[in-house]
Amino acid sequence: MPHFDGKAIVLTGASSGIGRALALELAMQHARLVLAARDATRLEAVAAECRARGAQALIVPTDVSDYEHCRALVDRAVERFGGLDVLINNAGRAMWCRFDELTEMRVMEDLMRVNYFGSVYCTHHALPHLKRSKGLVVATSSLAGLIGVPLLTGYAASKHAMLGFFDSLRIELQGTGVDVTVLAPDFVQSEILPRAAGPDGQPIQESPLDQSNLLSAEKCARRMAKAMARRRRLLLTSQRSAWARWGRIVAPRVTDWIALRAVGFR
Repeated sequence: MPHFDGKAIVLTGASSGIGRALALELAMQHARLVLAARDATRLEAVAAECRARGAQALIVPTDVSDYEHCRALVDRAVERFGGLDVLINNAGRAMWCRFDELTEMRVMEDLMRVNYFGSVYCTHHALPHLKRSKGLVVATSSLAGLIGVPLLTGYAASKHAMLGFFDSLRIELQGTGVDVTVLAPDFVQSEILPRAAGPDGQPIQESPLDQSNLLSAEKCARRMAKAMARRRRLLLTSQRSAWARWGRIVAPRVTDWIALRAVGFR
């Protein structure tokens, strides 16, 4: 039997990219999905694909930067499915510019509100239900949550914050039956880079990296689902990520060089 068959799962950031791919991956296991993002039309399109793969799917348009929206999301999930087994904090935004060229500081605030506080809010509302089901909290961090990455200062800061929060929460939850899995993908083929904020806070529109050289969202989602099923502490999706993680300690200059090369920094 597939691991997530019949499990009630809340997935934020489900309308595109990794979130959409993960929704479809879990749908093939006949999960009961609650899909959240801001765009209701795109969410419904993903939900239809999930239903076609044998899953139950409820959409809840949600702005995770709003504490009450997150409360309503969890409440709707529990009302529909009678409980909650897994919360996947996947909603996120990015930036792509040097910090000394940033003219709109709102970018830094928005990244923290969505990437960090959005995950904290959803987790706060979901925990009582997850304790009852001895469920799983999942957080999509990033390679940028493990090392510094140029052009991503605000994004990296929000992902470092996520890693610190969820590592600490995992220890607090020992003995409750609730586990915490942190997913830290390298760059992935998705819409997050074209939508990344530039110096003026507006989307840069085009990906600054060659998407064909990046891990596909589908492959990333398969690796994520396996890590979730095993309740792993941390998933790294590339050898570069693994090297950078340890290289930060034993060879920090090499890790900086890896980060520079990763984004083509000049």
